[in-house]
Amino acid sequence: MTENHKDIHTKAKNTMQSLSIDVPRDNQSVPGETETRQTSLSPFKMTIEHLNFFYGEMQALFDINLVVREHRVTALIGPSGCGKSTFLRALNRMNDTIPNTRLTGIIRLDNIDIYNDIKDISTIRTRVGMVFQKSNPFPKSVFENVAYGLRVNGIKDKQLITDVVEDTLKRAFLWEEVKDKLDKSAYMLSGGQQQRLCIARALAIQPEVLLMDEPASALDPLSTAKIEDLIGELKKQYTIVIVTHNMQQAARVSDYTAFFYEGELIEFDKTKHVFTNPSKKKTEDYITGRFG
Repeated sequence: MTENHKDIHTKAKNTMQSLSIDVPRDNQSVPGETETRQTSLSPFKMTIEHLNFFYGEMQALFDINLVVREHRVTALIGPSGCGKSTFLRALNRMNDTIPNTRLTGIIRLDNIDIYNDIKDISTIRTRVGMVFQKSNPFPKSVFENVAYGLRVNGIKDKQLITDVVEDTLKRAFLWEEVKDKLDKSAYMLSGGQQQRLCIARALAIQPEVLLMDEPASALDPLSTAKIEDLIGELKKQYTIVIVTHNMQQAARVSDYTAFFYEGELIEFDKTKHVFTNPSKKKTEDYITGRFG
């Protein structure tokens, strides 16, 4: 290719814009944050204030307050059933698909309240992508899996689609493994390759934030290492929030860690501090294996 990935994706975004499709914008500041932000820290990409979440009458999240910093990896840790996956799905309104659920509080993407200011849910899911625990490629070819989001968003330029697919597969560290298999079924790929394909599919429409729900939990150690290396590269361009049960993985890949327990946010700090000098005894007990 003669163009770099920035040029390619700029073309794709401009095309979607011309089709009146809401696409990612430049980062905007959160009102009031300049008084509290340290200049050495990256800007807030998402802010969560007094978040409560209910499944029917059962409350799953209690008064959650935290920030997600731009171009950083934030890990969510805690025992099973503590609310971390519920919290993750709230960040792009994935919980809206579950009947009889209710959310109070505010989640902002830049300075936009994603529950009150955005009417079209597809808009937020374009800007905040999701990769699930179990790889879920579509019953299509490798090429069409990655091209899917572009086509759904109205892009018809064949050369542009081809360029974006190639570039995205390269960014997902998958191109060299599949470049001769683009017309083959995605189901023919290994588990680790399928998961990286799903990451590429999420990246193709240029989200600003990438949510990952235990993306390596079903993979072998080699595939897991590739996913972790990929996360390290992707944070240069994206903001990443990852749920993981693997303490070592959280320590390796994340910049910030949030510890959840029974629906409450117990501690949130830089990963180094959480793992080496936690401020709450419950955090220390969990990290050292006393429970969980």
